[in-house]
Amino acid sequence: MKAWKHFKTITHHKILVMQGCFRVGLYWQGICHDLSKYSPVEFLRGCKYYQGFRSPNDAERREKGYSAAWLHHKGRNKHHPEYWTDFSKEPGEKIQAVEMPKRYVAEMFCDRIAACRIYNGDKYTNADPYDYYVRSIPHLLLHPETAALLEKMLLKLRDEGEDAAFRYIKEDVL
Repeated sequence: MKAWKHFKTITHHKILVMQGCFRVGLYWQGICHDLSKYSPVEFLRGCKYYQGFRSPNDAERREKGYSAAWLHHKGRNKHHPEYWTDFSKEPGEKIQAVEMPKRYVAEMFCDRIAACRIYNGDKYTNADPYDYYVRSIPHLLLHPETAALLEKMLLKLRDEGEDAAFRYIKEDVL
């Protein structure tokens, strides 16, 4: 039963992100979004740790101290800021955030909306993705330009609504 519920959740999420990507003209990204979630390393762990109200990666991380599914996922999906990190060329600094291409920031925006819609259900509001972002800031490693662009998109969503946010991305960002 958990396998079927997990499959439905990730597929619903994928469809929501695809719809968002299509709204801004990112057709190929929308189609390919999160395909790695159907790979054995991610899907089987997702089934095992499925809860329905948050990412299974959190439960795996709490049990093991890390999430093998997440380690696999972030290295294959360019809409995650963790994909865009590299060793710094500056002495004494270890890892740095690299500026994300705008097309992946737009996909990340769509991903955050979809995740909030999935996990918040009928209680979803356009403020949820921004609120989730603010709670995530302490542990996110984002390039300042990427952070500013994502925040602008999320604030536009929160303050002006979905149509305004997607119009901004399509006309002014991409």
